[in-house]
This record gives sequence, structure tokens and C-alpha cells, in this order.
Amino acid sequence: MTFSLKEWWGKPHRDILSGLVVAFAMIPEAIAFSGIAGVDPSVGLFGAFVLSVTLAIVGGRTAMITSATGSTALLMTGLVQQGDALAAGQGLQLLLAAGILTGLLQIAWGYLRLAHQMRFVPQPVMAGFVNALAILILLAQLPQLGLNWFHPERLSVTAAQLPAVWGLTVLTLAIIYLLPRLTTVVPSALVAILITTGIAIRLGIDVPTVSSLGTLPGGLPQFGLPQVPFTLETLGLILPTALAISLVGLMETFLTQDILDDLTDTASHKNAEARGQGIGNIVSSLFGGMAGCALVGQSVMNVGYGGRTRLSTLSSGVSLLAMILLAGRWVNQIPMAALVGVMVMIAINTANWASISAIRRIPKSDTSVMLLTVGVTVLTHNLAVGLLSGVALAGILFSRKVAKVIEVSSELVEPGHRVYRVRGQLFFVSSIYFRQGFELHEHPARVTIDMAEAHIWDQSGVTALDQVIRRLKQGGSAVELVNLNRESTDLFARIGVAEEAGGRGGALGSAH
Repeated sequence: MTFSLKEWWGKPHRDILSGLVVAFAMIPEAIAFSGIAGVDPSVGLFGAFVLSVTLAIVGGRTAMITSATGSTALLMTGLVQQGDALAAGQGLQLLLAAGILTGLLQIAWGYLRLAHQMRFVPQPVMAGFVNALAILILLAQLPQLGLNWFHPERLSVTAAQLPAVWGLTVLTLAIIYLLPRLTTVVPSALVAILITTGIAIRLGIDVPTVSSLGTLPGGLPQFGLPQVPFTLETLGLILPTALAISLVGLMETFLTQDILDDLTDTASHKNAEARGQGIGNIVSSLFGGMAGCALVGQSVMNVGYGGRTRLSTLSSGVSLLAMILLAGRWVNQIPMAALVGVMVMIAINTANWASISAIRRIPKSDTSVMLLTVGVTVLTHNLAVGLLSGVALAGILFSRKVAKVIEVSSELVEPGHRVYRVRGQLFFVSSIYFRQGFELHEHPARVTIDMAEAHIWDQSGVTALDQVIRRLKQGGSAVELVNLNRESTDLFARIGVAEEAGGRGGALGSAH
């Protein structure tokens, strides 16, 4: 927790206005995510408010927006359904209990320095992650625009409303992108929402509004413990969901931090953010809100409109609650077309356009990793699955590159004496290239294998070397293994290959 003045006070008018715009964009998503999880809209809205306010105080990254998210909401659906099958309303109580456990796990991950593992996420995966998120944000707006070819039953716009909906959406985007040419005193998205709402109300245009999504809460969130029995059976029900949310939430949060760090050219504290996320999810669950994580789109939007300090994050949460409680009647009348325009702008700003324009210049392996991350994420609508798929492919491609680095050269130094020199890393992927470097059907009287410039990493590497030595000895060659480093020798000893080789004539018996 920090109360550094620099982290709270920069350009307050920019921070407050930016937070206000972000609050508008959070309302439809929080309601929609509540629907995904299968709970009342108030659960998502209260979660958005509590998380924003709490993370403004205890988070490790200034200006980052935390709320209920689609990736975490998808993980809650099964638990809510399972609980409701036991008793009416029990699903929500289990969800809140899982949120508290999620927070405790995230605090533990913070102290265990889980964020350090993010070093293994390559740049193409991050580019694919944000591009997939931009696509998912756009796809989520299609029903509001009367476009949903795969699920026409989900359309929320009638044919008669389509012209007005498209007209207001285009007007919103026009204001967002043209107003900054005249002035940047007020965020253009805020002006766009106010103008389109005023036009819709003044002209009595029949279009879907915020009220079409669900009923806004009419009071403050209430503190209370989840009404579940504190037993091992309950723990068994909520632990899998809590574990999944804790890891997926932090994964998305850490990537969002990296994006904001790059946009603002600043550094943030991931492990502190992990602990802050944990505290936020505990507090949110105690006040009847959903657990969540950082929102990439809204965070980028906040920074884009000048939000730089914790005040912008606090402003987004306070503005959200104020709009719900004090201006609920007016918020209900905001056309969804206006908010769709804002979300389209968020998607455009979120996408990593540099990674797309550079496709012809970057290595094909990096392009394939980015495209796989995008494809899997969009198909599954799960950012975590897409991320893990991208990392897995990147790891496989990297292993193949490293495998080909190993080199085996040979020289006949004198009649009947051949010397093999090995350079590179010997492990499970490179072992096949290692074996191919030896003439195993040629059996000179004496063979020397020089490992001075090589290192053995795993059992596959040990086995490959042992097989080469055995094959050469079986052909009648006297084999001498020289310059094997201490770590590689110790590996032989630990996994028992040294003893096996020694029993067959000593793969290591003649090593120097």
C-alpha cells in the first residue's frame, strides 16, 4: 500500500474526467458479465465499484482499471449453476465464498513471486493477446448492432431500430475522433455519450438503452459473509473455481500491466499488484460483488484520456456508483449505440497495429505464435487458454531452434583414431541431431568424444550420449569421453546412467 503524493496527484482534472468516461464503459460490461456468470446485474456493478476503489489504494500499477471481466465470469458459471441446483440463491453465495478464497490465493501468489514467471511470455504472445482482446470486444458489440450471424436469437435490436442504432453509433465515433482536433479539454468519448443521449431523448428515438440490459441497483452494497457452511465439502466445491480465477485473473492483470508500462514508459510492481488484486477480490466478495481482474480495454482507454495516477482509478469507481445511485434514471436512458461506439474505439486502441503491419518483416515462427494466440482466444473466448496455447507453441518452436544449434564435428587425427567434438546444448529435442552427427557404422580402433563445448541438460541427453558410446563399443571401438563438465557428470550420477554404462563396459568409466 502506498500514499505517495506523486502516485495520487498529477493532473487531477484529467484523471477525474478520464475516470468518468471509463465508468460509462464499465456499466454495460459489468452487467453483461453478471449475465455470463448467471447472477443479478448488481453483483457485477458492485464488484466493479469495490474493485476500482480498493485497487486505487492497494494496487501496484497506477491508472489501471480493475473490474468484473469476461475471462473470470466464464469460470464462475459452473459453480453458480451447481449451487443453484442445491438451493435457490446458493450459487451466488458459493460465488462470493469462491471470491474470498480467490483473494487469499492471489495474496499467496504475490508473496510467492508468481509474477516472475511472466518473463517466459514472449512478445508475439502478448501481441496476440491484445489483438484477440480487441476482436472479442468488437464481437461483443455485434448483437447491439443487429449483427450476429451465428446466434441470431441473441440479437437485441429489431429491424426497425437498425438505422437509428447505426446512425447513433457512427455519430458517436465521429465525435470521438473529430472533437480532439478542436479541443482536448474534455474527453471526446464523454462528449459523444452526452450528445447522442441528448439527441435520442430529445427526438424520442426508439433504440435499446442501458435499461434494456437489466435493472440497476437502488442502494449501496451491504457488508456480509457468504451464507455457506464452512466445511471441507464447501471447500471442495469452491477450490477449483477459486484456483482457476486466481491464476487467470493474475495472468490477464500482469499482461495489462506490461501494456500500460509500455504505453506510459514507467515500471510497476507485479507482485504488489497480485497482493492488491487479492485484497480487492476479498473486499468485493464481502460486499456482494464479483471477483475480477484488470480490464485491458478500459485501462488503455483511461491512459489514452490522460489518466496517470491512482486518482483516475478511484474516480472510475466513485463515478460508477454515483451514476448508478444518483443518476440512475438518466443512465438508464443512455442509448446502447453510444456505448457501443465507445467500445469500438476501445477495441481499435487496444489492438497492436504494429504487430500486424510488421507481419512480413518478423520471423514466420513469431507470426504463427501470434496468430495461434489470436485464433484460440477468439474461438474459446478464453484469454487464458489462448495465452497458454501461444506460450506452448513458442516453447516448441524455440526448442526446435535450440535443437539445431548443437553441432558434432569429426576428425581423423591419425589412422585408427577419430575425434568427435560436440558443441551446443544436449537435451530431449536436440538428442536426435546429436546422434546423427556420429558415424555409428564406422568402427575405428579408438574414438574420442570431446564435450568441452557442450552441456547435457536432461535424461534424454544422457541417454543419447550413452547410446552413442554403447554402439561404438559394440562395434569394437575403444571410446574415451573427455572434458565432460561437472554438472553433466553429476546428472549421469543422479539418474543412474553412469552405473548402467559402467556395467556395460563403462560409458563414463573412461571419461576424463
